[in-house]
Amino acid sequence: MGKEELELVQDAFATNWIAPLGPHVNGFEEELQEYNEVAHAAALSSGTAALHLGLLLLDTQPGDYVLCQSFTFCGSANAIHYTGAEAIFIDSESRTWNMDPQALEDAILTIRKDPHKYPGRIRAIMPVHLYGMPAAMDEIMALSKKHDIPVLEDAAESLGATYRGQKTGTIGDLGAYSFNGNKIITTSGGGALVAQRGEWIERARFLATQARDPAPHYQHSEIGYNYRLSNVLAAIGRGQLRVLEDRIAQRRAVFDQYVQWFSDWGLDWTAQEEGAAVKSNRWLSAFVLHDGGEREALRLAMAEENIECRPLWKPMHMQPIFSSQPYFGGKQCEELFERGLCFPSGSNLTTEDLERIRQGIASFIDKTNKKA
Repeated sequence: MGKEELELVQDAFATNWIAPLGPHVNGFEEELQEYNEVAHAAALSSGTAALHLGLLLLDTQPGDYVLCQSFTFCGSANAIHYTGAEAIFIDSESRTWNMDPQALEDAILTIRKDPHKYPGRIRAIMPVHLYGMPAAMDEIMALSKKHDIPVLEDAAESLGATYRGQKTGTIGDLGAYSFNGNKIITTSGGGALVAQRGEWIERARFLATQARDPAPHYQHSEIGYNYRLSNVLAAIGRGQLRVLEDRIAQRRAVFDQYVQWFSDWGLDWTAQEEGAAVKSNRWLSAFVLHDGGEREALRLAMAEENIECRPLWKPMHMQPIFSSQPYFGGKQCEELFERGLCFPSGSNLTTEDLERIRQGIASFIDKTNKKA
């Protein structure tokens, strides 16, 4: 948090705009639109709320199917099930760790060839730009057009990342962002839904404010949700958005530092590959170390030094709550989960912090090599 955020929050208090909506909400939406070069944005209470509303705008009904990346946070899949639809999970490809276009098309063709086994309609494709890395959107959008299935981008982790110069979240029909406390910028808790179609975002705002009808009294003709962002939190978001490019540069510098260390040590490692036309925001520095010892042993060794590292996301098709859902693909995301690790990635890591991290990893590698 910086000085501008505090000044904007103080403005909200000074003008007595503490109620859920207010001028900072409008301002935040306009600035999100400008930054992302998208026509319309609705500021909401969370990224999951944005995904839920996005699916409702696509007329997702109970019994429908949504093709969802398996390698993701549970919010992606939970939003599908809020609508009564079913998630069909898709494996990852090795380059970006995101939705595998080949497995995606296999799922589409299989579902449409067997209406007895799969009686529902495919309502949406939901790729995730994991850890800030854009998915293979050329291939995914080509399949969207070929099979006439809209795309709802889960860009919760990828604000500021670009694919062929276009911001993630603006490539598909709809895009969802998260401003949770752990994201590259935060409103403490919050999210946004963006689209080029104004009627969609107008509808999203209506549903997000309990679907209140335009009447002088409180009247409701359909079910709504309490999903709007507050004016105070939007004020924080406006200040955070102004330093987003600095945050991206800081996160990318942290990622590059790990790459330098691993290269200096001669380790065999892999990470998500950007490619010539792709820029990740490197929200998290996530790696697979092929000769750095067993993943869990490294995680525990770092924990002993009071340095938190985390396994990569456990795929949704491996989660107890979703294990019965259909899954298409191989074992790419399963292998990433078993072997990968997220290292400390914060924008505010100091030189001293980074040195502690370097020493911790180096010590573990040294001990592992001696045992070998």
